[in-house]
Amino acid sequence: MKHIYTFFLTLGIFSFFSLQGQVPDKKIMDPSVYEIWKEIEGVKISADGQWVAYTLQPGEGDPQLALYEVATQQTKLFPRSDKASFSYEGSFLLFTTHPAEDSLKAQKRRKVKKNKLPGDTLGVYSLNSQSLTKIPNLKSLKLPPKWGDWIAYQTGKGKEDAHTLHIRELSTGKEDTLLAVTTYTFAEEGEALLAATEEKDSTQEAGVYHYNVEMKLWEEVWQEEGKYTQLSLSRDGTQASFIADRDTTEAQIRPYELCYWKAGQDVAQVLLDKASDRVPEGYSISPNQMPTFSRDGKRLMFGIRTQPIVEDTTMLEEEKAQVEVWTYKDPLLYTQQEIRSKSEKKRAYKTLIDLASNQVIGLSDTELPELMWGDEGNGEWAIGYSERAYQQEISWEGFARKDLYRVSMNGGALKLLKEAIGGSPQISPGGTYAYWYDRPDSSWKAIELSTGRELVLSGGISTPVYDEINDRPMHPYPYGVVGWLEGDNHVLINDRYDLWKVNPSQLTSPQKLTDGRAQQTMYRYASLDPDNRYIPSKGKILLHMANEVSRQQGYAMLDMESGELETVKQGDYAFTRRPQKAREADKLIFTQESFEVFPDLHITDLDFSEPTKISDANPQQKEYNWGTIELVEWTSLDGIPLQGLLVKPENFDPDKQYPMIVNFYERSSQGLHRHRAPEPHRSTINYSYYTNRGYVIFNPDVVYRRGYPGESAYNCVIPGVTKLRESGFIDPDRIGVQGHSWGGYQIAYLLTRTNIFRAAESGAPVVNMFSAYGGIRWGSGMSRMFQYERTQSRIGGTIWEYPLRYVENSPIFTLDKIQTPVLILHNDEDGAVPWYQGIEFFVGMRRLGKPAWLLNYNGEPHWPLKWPNRVDFNLRMSQFFDHYLKDAPMPTWMKKGVSPLQKGIEQGYELEE
Repeated sequence: MKHIYTFFLTLGIFSFFSLQGQVPDKKIMDPSVYEIWKEIEGVKISADGQWVAYTLQPGEGDPQLALYEVATQQTKLFPRSDKASFSYEGSFLLFTTHPAEDSLKAQKRRKVKKNKLPGDTLGVYSLNSQSLTKIPNLKSLKLPPKWGDWIAYQTGKGKEDAHTLHIRELSTGKEDTLLAVTTYTFAEEGEALLAATEEKDSTQEAGVYHYNVEMKLWEEVWQEEGKYTQLSLSRDGTQASFIADRDTTEAQIRPYELCYWKAGQDVAQVLLDKASDRVPEGYSISPNQMPTFSRDGKRLMFGIRTQPIVEDTTMLEEEKAQVEVWTYKDPLLYTQQEIRSKSEKKRAYKTLIDLASNQVIGLSDTELPELMWGDEGNGEWAIGYSERAYQQEISWEGFARKDLYRVSMNGGALKLLKEAIGGSPQISPGGTYAYWYDRPDSSWKAIELSTGRELVLSGGISTPVYDEINDRPMHPYPYGVVGWLEGDNHVLINDRYDLWKVNPSQLTSPQKLTDGRAQQTMYRYASLDPDNRYIPSKGKILLHMANEVSRQQGYAMLDMESGELETVKQGDYAFTRRPQKAREADKLIFTQESFEVFPDLHITDLDFSEPTKISDANPQQKEYNWGTIELVEWTSLDGIPLQGLLVKPENFDPDKQYPMIVNFYERSSQGLHRHRAPEPHRSTINYSYYTNRGYVIFNPDVVYRRGYPGESAYNCVIPGVTKLRESGFIDPDRIGVQGHSWGGYQIAYLLTRTNIFRAAESGAPVVNMFSAYGGIRWGSGMSRMFQYERTQSRIGGTIWEYPLRYVENSPIFTLDKIQTPVLILHNDEDGAVPWYQGIEFFVGMRRLGKPAWLLNYNGEPHWPLKWPNRVDFNLRMSQFFDHYLKDAPMPTWMKKGVSPLQKGIEQGYELEE
């Protein structure tokens, strides 16, 4: 980073003289702005709606916690702090304070040992007395989900897992402690806590302890040498379960036991162990799934696993054959199996115990691996599915069909409901229906679990419930199920614009609740209670609204009984899709943003009548030239009306000519009101940064013709660029283009068809669809075939069906036509687009003697993630465009390169005269 920052002065001097040769009225950005611009994170509102906490996180450096008081409209700041939570009853704010980042880095440079470095501090702030208590060396913190002003926390240093646990009553400050705690958990509603310990000298045995909040004492649930994990409490805190490993040997297969305790028992009991004949043969208790209680506490659900494969520990590494065996009959590619192997080793098959009868009921197994229940475990039915018979299809379809089963929660009996469904089944909250979006039929379907009756939920809806503008050679995606009403009596389904209320029993016709299609306004439900399983059937619900024509957004209130729909907020902004509501008050937190307006926090009543802005995260923005954004329209070469975004510098003068960068992916015009703060983006130009420095930016929408994605991009982008060239304010000789991944591919294609661009940055591009077609997406292990046949690449078939399409859409075969200098970004750990695609592009350009540069950030994935790498990439990209579009001197790294000997030492940012 040192070399980046020492270069900022030079860059700033060049920028100063490059803006039309005039002294700007406001500041010109350089990469140092990335550090100071803040994001708002971790927003919390107190139960009574009188306090709001949020974190101001700069690009680099220490966070700052802000606490806003509604009554006084005052904000208190806590330096170096974040991770705020209000206690359930709302009298206290809990947060974490970190050591100063600069100080910590300085100590690390001095090689200070980890256990000697300063630790985090727990802040306990009383909202009533406005007093702060600091508790140093914080290791962990938990709050009860739905009760009391209590906390539990651990302090200490070092790598060991066990630390003293403190349970603290916040109102009095009194604490009880338990030594050497390895894990702990609160009950959801009952006032109880469960903790596991390891042996601590002679003062305490290993075991499990229950804290009775009312009596303020620890109760011994279990005491014996061993390890205890996956602690669980019933909702009311009167029952507990955990997994025990009491074997003191080093056996590879651990003899895990499922243990259970309830209030009134002296000690817990072992419900199941390795010797139990109630565990199916070949299975044992899984240590990887936490036991959970049904909502009524009458059932205990847990996991079993197949016996793990035992490794021969007597063999030396050099004695083992290390080979991958791939077979054409494997349901999943070997690479997918390998990616999934870690989770498969931990796979647990769901099982339950009826606590009244002590009956063990198996619900899932290797033949039915996926299972879900409704009604929070209280219901009669669960559903399960298996896709194993269809898994090979994932390679070319992108998904697998599934066989759907009904499973009895009372006895485990299975019933096949439907074979080969083309969707992912869900269960309604009350456990009455299994439902899914059927991709081949483009409709929502359901099965009534008690009768097995199949229903077409969307059958009576008069408009499509699937993507109306899908241009991929695949079954379109749905607009989604909104949710269910009480008792599973109705379900709300989205179409493109509106919400439909559907009775699954089909006794009544679907009811359209909104009328957005006429105005091309999309309405979407905004839940204000994350704990509510159902959408309210009475009273008013909040909807987010967005108009496709004007791009205005806002909110509306829908009366679920009268059907009255009232717009309560609307404007030329993008608004938070899901505002945050105070639990016990009609107060909401939302944001509104535009290209010029940062999404600061606002607080309001439910009617949005008098919203108040409560944050000012980036007051420095007014010191910088920013810019404006607008929609532009043109017609593609195919005759399709198109829209795009045009971003202009703040003091735009139509009588001058500006350099322009074209940046695009697919459709982006819906992001008209999105704010774009200065940041070192991982894959795209930063709009505010470039407009500040005198560039115009054009982001065109692209509509695709199946089989011809490259030509489609040409037909959409080039006439848009041509129209802007004809406007007179764009310098026709200073137009660049930039994009990443799918955008990077389209740019590579365009360069083989046009010389309209003077410079191009193409990130992670596919240039050879033949070689890419047979490749692997290393992040998931999936074959890339489905992407080309069905999804984004839109070819529509295999290389054997449409070989010419693969040739015509592959820039590699026409690189000799390119006359545009290209900067390529492609990292060697890219799991989405094979790295060799960027290499093919670069070595082809190099062989042809055409100007090209390749940036590879070692160990980074599809884009650079580490802060220094992101800053470096953005600096090099801006130098590249400044050189070709503003006649800036060429930097050393472009002119002479950076050799392996210089790597990480000399960056070559210096400008060559």
